[in-house]
Amino acid sequence: LQRETKGQFLIDHICNYYSLLEKDYFGIRYVDPEKQRHWLEPSKSIFKQMKSHPPYTMCFRVKFYPHEPLKIKEELTRYLLYLQIKRDIFHGRLLCSFSDAAYLGACIVQAELGDYDPDEHPENYISDFKIFPKQSQKLEKKIAEMHKNEFRGQSPAVAEFNLLLKAYSLETYGVDPHPCKDSMGTTTFLGFTAAGFVVFQGNKRIHLLKWCDVYKLKFEGKTFYVFGAQKEKKAVLSFHTSTPAACKHLWKCGVENQAFYKYAKSSQIKTMSSSKIFFKGSRFRYSGKVAKEVVEASSKIQREPPEVHRTSITQSRSSPSLNKQLIINMEPLQPLLPSPCEEEEVPLDEGESL
Repeated sequence: LQRETKGQFLIDHICNYYSLLEKDYFGIRYVDPEKQRHWLEPSKSIFKQMKSHPPYTMCFRVKFYPHEPLKIKEELTRYLLYLQIKRDIFHGRLLCSFSDAAYLGACIVQAELGDYDPDEHPENYISDFKIFPKQSQKLEKKIAEMHKNEFRGQSPAVAEFNLLLKAYSLETYGVDPHPCKDSMGTTTFLGFTAAGFVVFQGNKRIHLLKWCDVYKLKFEGKTFYVFGAQKEKKAVLSFHTSTPAACKHLWKCGVENQAFYKYAKSSQIKTMSSSKIFFKGSRFRYSGKVAKEVVEASSKIQREPPEVHRTSITQSRSSPSLNKQLIINMEPLQPLLPSPCEEEEVPLDEGESL
């Protein structure tokens, strides 16, 4: 990389490596020395964004979860989304009922082990693999039962697609939880989805402001504001983050998600005029295709689909020190901070304070 190399160059390089055309759902995330997460901005120099010294550690992952998985054109894109959701499930971010958990687990087992074979799969074969943060014997038994009887004959692509359809129907699909405190000091988790701005307390979604009802997002210091309308009445929601950097990151995520999901064309996104000499605040705006443009571009893909190279399922190597923090998927939403071995994530001591 040269000092002036922009973030877009790296994103394009990775997508070209994978032969990925439907690349607008994806982004690159990194963590600065203060353990704050960031999305790599395509239009800025990589060197200017990174506050650490090379070599840099970054993570390629889903940034905007597709609103309509049925309209993803290529199997490769679906597979990468499947890997992201599988990771969300493992880290307790995708909350669901017992029956849905068993279905998701059976999808993963079918996709990665194939059909049940009594000669290859001993009685407790599901317990060898870590699919959920905590899996009871009851859940493992139900997953095995569904895998044996309901998924036989499904190819990996079909099983993965079934998982996407089920995950898409869940309230926490695509939610990357940001820990905050509301105006009363109660711990809440904020997130952004294709539907709108969401707020969770425990395992309950207490607010859903649709993007068409959100007319302004703002941050000042550690405080994040959402200006919207509920039942024709104006509403202002305020939340307090741990640091100003966390607040700005939350705001930037909100700005980008609103632009991506709300507008019909990228040309409708308001840009910041450079003529405002005394402008206070950030000039950051989303630049890229919006969801409707991405779907439209996908429908025009006519190439021979690239071969998908799948990785086989491996036994969990999760750190024993995390066991006390791991949540059962049916418990309250406590966004599990992924394992410390993954550089992009928040460190363990911050997880304990949530």
